[in-house]
Amino acid sequence: MDVQWLKEQLKKIEAISDQQWLDGLSDRKIKELEFHDKDRDPSRIESLDQDTYERFYGNRKYYQGTRLSKEYVDDWIVKNCKDRVFLDYACGNGSNAIKAAQAGAKLAIGLDISRVSVENAKAEAKRLGLEDNTYFVQADAENTKLPNDAIDSVICSGMLHHLDLSYAFPELRRILRPGGKILAVEALDYNPLIKLYRYLTPQMRTDWEKAHILSLKDIRFAERFFEVGEVKYWHITSILATYMIFAFKFLNWLDRCLTRVPFVRLMSWIFTFELIKPLEEK
Repeated sequence: MDVQWLKEQLKKIEAISDQQWLDGLSDRKIKELEFHDKDRDPSRIESLDQDTYERFYGNRKYYQGTRLSKEYVDDWIVKNCKDRVFLDYACGNGSNAIKAAQAGAKLAIGLDISRVSVENAKAEAKRLGLEDNTYFVQADAENTKLPNDAIDSVICSGMLHHLDLSYAFPELRRILRPGGKILAVEALDYNPLIKLYRYLTPQMRTDWEKAHILSLKDIRFAERFFEVGEVKYWHITSILATYMIFAFKFLNWLDRCLTRVPFVRLMSWIFTFELIKPLEEK
């Protein structure tokens, strides 16, 4: 894929007027846009007192226990981005696209429904001197308007549950080149304690998001469009590292053991799975 030509196609997406952009979104997507514009606004976050921050962003503290999955994802990005066109799909503030650009991606694209997120990502890429091989654009993940077979590798990090997979999976298949790979990183919808926490913190999520946390049935659905590669499970006990930092190494060791056990591993907080576009159409 010629990078300069692809940048021209991205400019066309970027040139869509605000009104035309909004007119093309369903009510569900407008709610997602508004939620994430607010959620990613740095000036809003900085203005919150401690109690309000905890109410809306208190779940962030648990991510300090996710080192094992984070290392796996970072390693996957490095292995699958060099000299390739890489897409950070629903990129948020663009951290994964920036990692890919730093690791030698020919072009690292980030797209997100939230304009605030896109502007945050652009600012960070500029700060790091990565403007030549990054491109961030506001777009609908279920209708990206990217060319067919344009993308070599995709990271979907914590965002598929924001989408209607009956649209997202066909769109990903369309834009991915034959043989191209996707890594999805998602919360898993089985652990009753985690489900209770989500129920008790509704302000942290949109209504759609709360109702569409992924499970293995979604992987079975993905098999209609992709070959499914490695599936891995993460973080049963390491969540407790937030309160037991002294036991972090032990909790990670325990998780390595528990996530090998069928059924027990379904209690994981997070799972990852690879999707591969077949070389020949099904």
